[in-house]
Amino acid sequence: MTGSEADVRAEGRREAAPAALITLLGYVALAGVSWAEGWDIVGLPWWVWLLVALPVLLLTIDLAMSSRGAGLVRSREAALVLLGLLVLGNVAALVILVAGLVTTKASNLGGGELLLTGFAIWSANVMVFALAFWEVDAGGPAARSRAGPRAGADFQFPQDQDGQQDDKVWKPRVWDYAYVSLTNSIAFSPTDTMPLTLRAKAMMGAESAISAITILLVAARAVNILGS
Repeated sequence: MTGSEADVRAEGRREAAPAALITLLGYVALAGVSWAEGWDIVGLPWWVWLLVALPVLLLTIDLAMSSRGAGLVRSREAALVLLGLLVLGNVAALVILVAGLVTTKASNLGGGELLLTGFAIWSANVMVFALAFWEVDAGGPAARSRAGPRAGADFQFPQDQDGQQDDKVWKPRVWDYAYVSLTNSIAFSPTDTMPLTLRAKAMMGAESAISAITILLVAARAVNILGS
């Protein structure tokens, strides 16, 4: 990788640092509240949420180091593997929570505990898939920065259809993907941005499934507990 290519990749990764930090802070806050309140879903200690957050911590450190021209992740393939671990970590968190729902009596479940845990998992899901969309689309942030008009894209944004001028080509940034992820996690389907490739459809489908389980099962159970 040449110096200019490394600079382009580092700039793209610095752009995603706040999204990774938000995800990490969500799990750290959940662990802190669980410790303070003595919450132990499925008998697991509070620090299990820190273990779930380890891939997010690695990504956050990597993105922070990228601002100095270095990083833990030196290739796009490694970045995709790390993002895959983030998705698996979030799925593991959801499995822990669902296991608590089906194995714990309602009288022993706290509505606040379930609501906070469900919100932390849901918000982490939004950020994790936003980063995944950002890394996968059109070859990744570095490839998008070097390219001209968007070609070979995995997602079609409304701006892609606006007949942009050749001297000012619009390119999506990480917060554009965060918006796509947010709307997909709420509507359980694409809204204004369409998936064009099979992998994009698979990713959006996986996010919708995780979000649906979190919202429809966890939130509904917590509301019932709070009302009883």
